[in-house]
Amino acid sequence: MHLKRLGPYFRRYAWVLIGATAALVLTRVLDALVPLLMKTGIDSLADPEIAPNVAWPALAIAGLVLARFGIFVVARRIMRRVAISVTYDLRKRIFGHVQYQGAAFFHRFSTGDLMSRAVNDIGMVRMVVSFAWVNLITFVFTIAAGLYFMIGLSPTLTLFVVLPVPVVAVTGFLLARQMFPNFRNRQEALADVTSFTQENLNGIRTIQAMAQEDHEIERFRDVCSQYARMAYRAMRSMALVTMVLPFLSALSPIIILVYGGFLVLEGEMTLGTFTAFFAYAAMVAAPITMVGMSLSMFTAAAAGTERIFEVLDYEPEIVDSPSGEIPDTIAGRVEIKGLTFSYPGTTRPAIDDVSITVAPGETIALLGRVGCGKSTLLHAIVRLVDTPRGSIFIDGIDICDYPLQRLRHAATLVPQDPFLFSATIAQNLAYDDPSRDVSLLWDAAEAGGLAATIREFPDGMETVVGERGMTLSGGQKQRATLARGLVRNAPILLLDDCFSSVDTETEERILSGLARLREGRTTLLISHRVSTARHADRIYVLDDGHVRESGSHEELLALGGYYAALEAVQSDQERDRARKMRLLNDLDVDVAKAVGS
Repeated sequence: MHLKRLGPYFRRYAWVLIGATAALVLTRVLDALVPLLMKTGIDSLADPEIAPNVAWPALAIAGLVLARFGIFVVARRIMRRVAISVTYDLRKRIFGHVQYQGAAFFHRFSTGDLMSRAVNDIGMVRMVVSFAWVNLITFVFTIAAGLYFMIGLSPTLTLFVVLPVPVVAVTGFLLARQMFPNFRNRQEALADVTSFTQENLNGIRTIQAMAQEDHEIERFRDVCSQYARMAYRAMRSMALVTMVLPFLSALSPIIILVYGGFLVLEGEMTLGTFTAFFAYAAMVAAPITMVGMSLSMFTAAAAGTERIFEVLDYEPEIVDSPSGEIPDTIAGRVEIKGLTFSYPGTTRPAIDDVSITVAPGETIALLGRVGCGKSTLLHAIVRLVDTPRGSIFIDGIDICDYPLQRLRHAATLVPQDPFLFSATIAQNLAYDDPSRDVSLLWDAAEAGGLAATIREFPDGMETVVGERGMTLSGGQKQRATLARGLVRNAPILLLDDCFSSVDTETEERILSGLARLREGRTTLLISHRVSTARHADRIYVLDDGHVRESGSHEELLALGGYYAALEAVQSDQERDRARKMRLLNDLDVDVAKAVGS
């Protein structure tokens, strides 16, 4: 049932598959002609009334074997190429499908699980096409050809030989049904191993910093042990099939030896006919020994296909349904009207009845405690979360009417978690447009406070930053992602707490560069620092999903609320830091004088 869903992928290569299948059928026909030639040669030697005739049957057999070899090699090569093409199409579709998924999807499917489905499960499908499918075709047409010639040689003996076949077929069907859950569980356990490994390697610095290497090794042993148990069950069920089916099929040669030998002794069958019949029986029995392996491959592929289509059947949370009424130029006006949004599975709204209007060219700052809905608000503007229609507008048009690509080009989000690809700095900064002129990259790096850091590297812009930017510090990665957002020069820029790992002095330089580069363009930024927020035209303080305070820096200080209290605390902290630095400097001067004297 699950394998039927692969039909559209095979139909793309229908004529190629038909040609390869016809070639495999032809090889079975050529195989079936060999026993007849053997019969002719043996009867000519065993019957005194027939002149010996061995040369031409031997030459004919040699020719058939050579022809069969050439045809079989080409057919198998074609089947393997089709298998590679099908798995390529599946992987490409899975990867493309995942690109458009939202938070709920990645909450359900971990990265390691997706990798397991895209690699291991699709690999099972490839094995079916390249190996098990060939065995199935060989099995069907070998039996058909063998039975045809066996009936022609001795209908009575053929009837006795095929008696065990229904038993073999029913047994194979029942065993295959028992194998499916075992292979499904094995694939799930393998996905757990992949997920654990991927997560562990991503957090290796944390593990080492907390000296938890032995603990993680023990956890990995438990996960691998579970996989080993599931793999053992799957292999045990496969071994049962490969043992039982050949055992049942062994009844046919016994019948041939007993009853066929009796017919030869009674003179009702020639020795050559008996030899040919036995050869056909062996030709029919040989594929049965491979049925167990083929069934296990089909069962594993069915389990893998089920897991593959669990991903492909998952509908994207964000439906891209543009209206076609989008202006060519975006001014940057953002209107949020009574927005309420709750994440799936939560009882409390992340944002509750929030209304904010941002004029083109304004800079707005969002402050508030952790979890108050600031990041959700920015994610909603670029539809990383699916908000209700009629809640957010850009230039008077509902964001649900924008094509997603156009919306996210018009509003650039710089996320809180800085992510860099394992590439050069230049390739990271010009990620959305690799053809962008390097001078623009330097301008963005200057505005983002990264240019001085880049100049310190021997390779400059061509410095490879490593996986997830591991060669850069937290502040450098934040500045790099900020520069990557600035270089797009979008009408709307959304900064999700991009200065948390940056010192105050560097932050001031960045804000100055930001004001220069973003003049006349809309900017919304999240920060926990009053020193950052005070540069904004207006400030919104969020609490528990609501707008608690709003106004300019001076207005909020005069209000004497949460913002004023936060400013007082952070100002005291800054004064304490300045006092400590003066004390340390004075201490250094005193030490230097003492050493000099």
